[in-house]
Formats: sequence, structure tokens, C-alpha cells
Amino acid sequence: MADNLPTALVIEDDPSIAMLLQFLLQRAGYDTQVIEDGRAANALITPEAPPQLVILDIMLPYVDGIELLRQMREQASWKDTIIIMLTTKSHESDIVRALELGANDYVVKPFQPNEVLARIRRHVKTA
Repeated sequence: MADNLPTALVIEDDPSIAMLLQFLLQRAGYDTQVIEDGRAANALITPEAPPQLVILDIMLPYVDGIELLRQMREQASWKDTIIIMLTTKSHESDIVRALELGANDYVVKPFQPNEVLARIRRHVKTA
């Protein structure tokens, strides 16, 4: 990832959604990396250089997004990382669980791209 741009990590197994998010984030000025499964994402959850932003799906192959969220928030160096859940899971219990585990926001698919960007900008301003 480039040193001069804020970093974003998209963890999404749907290639078309991942490509759209990568495009949106790159246009918004983020150096963006896409990971398509939970196991590969899990390998990136280390204390060294966490991204500034994570867009995280819940339903992923191998390791689900809730477990990844829990692991991210267990790392002290990830406490300031903005984590936005982006998922089809719309039950109140799923939303509450993710927010209680430390997600900054929760967006249900299908989503509006400009809404996601507005939510990102809101969290970046308050960070």
C-alpha cells in the first residue's frame, strides 16, 4: 500500500461488490486492498500498520466477519481503525452484535454507494 494515502481494506467475497467498493474508495483517495475470504483477512490482523478503514462483510468463506471483527478489536493497534460492516444480514440481533463488538457502522446490502461514502466521511471526521 502507498505510504502517502490513507489505507482501506475491503473484505468481501462477492467480486462485483468488491470491485465497486474498491473503485469508490480509490476515487475517494484511499489506497485500497481487497481480500475475498476470512482466512486471508485473518492473516492481515497483526499489530503492525493496520488500515485506517475496513469494509467488512459478515458472511465470508472460512472465517466469518463477526470473528474477524472480534480479532481486530482485540488488537490495541486497531482501536482507531474505522470498521464498517456491509452485509445482507439485517436482523436486529446481527446489527447489535456487530456494534457491541466494536463496529463503527452497519450498512445492509443492497446499498447506495453515496450513502456508504457519506458514512465513511462522517467517521473519518470524528476519528
